[in-house]
Amino acid sequence: MIFREVEDRDLILKAQKGSVDAYNLLVSRWEKRVYNYILKLVRNREDALDLCQDAFLKAYQNLKKLEDPARFSGWLFRIAHNEAYSMLRRRKPEDDIDTAPVDIGPGGGGMLPVETALAVEAAMTRLSPEQREAVILKVYQGFKFEEMAEILDCPLSTVKSRLYTAMDLLKTALAPTGVRNESNA
Repeated sequence: MIFREVEDRDLILKAQKGSVDAYNLLVSRWEKRVYNYILKLVRNREDALDLCQDAFLKAYQNLKKLEDPARFSGWLFRIAHNEAYSMLRRRKPEDDIDTAPVDIGPGGGGMLPVETALAVEAAMTRLSPEQREAVILKVYQGFKFEEMAEILDCPLSTVKSRLYTAMDLLKTALAPTGVRNESNA
């Protein structure tokens, strides 16, 4: 990870000086993570592809404004966040949304991976958009709380509150039925 950060830093510095090849390499390194993040927010593959492209274009256009290359990932995800939420605000509530399955990987405490993915997806839809995004940034993208606060443009305490509340709600929603009933008694 350290070597990759150093390489990213070098690529960012070269791209800031006008190297399109360096920026294209950065895009190839970050594209999948940014796309998956946006996909989990907008839940539509075509929209996610368009928004990912828009985010990288805006990042390229504003790359010279990035003062600290070490903050590139948070800065890039903030741009992606802004693009996704701009589209979601423009979208009419009656628009059809094609839902994309959540890729959570193998595992699942007795359930098949597909069943687990569906259960997690259903539980995630019960969260507020802010809570869902906190889970996506922390669990799926692996950001630190400080980076999340920067991406979401809110205080660190708010980020932690959103995440911990969301995790409690997910834990309850995903608990086996018997455990859920015992905890409510």
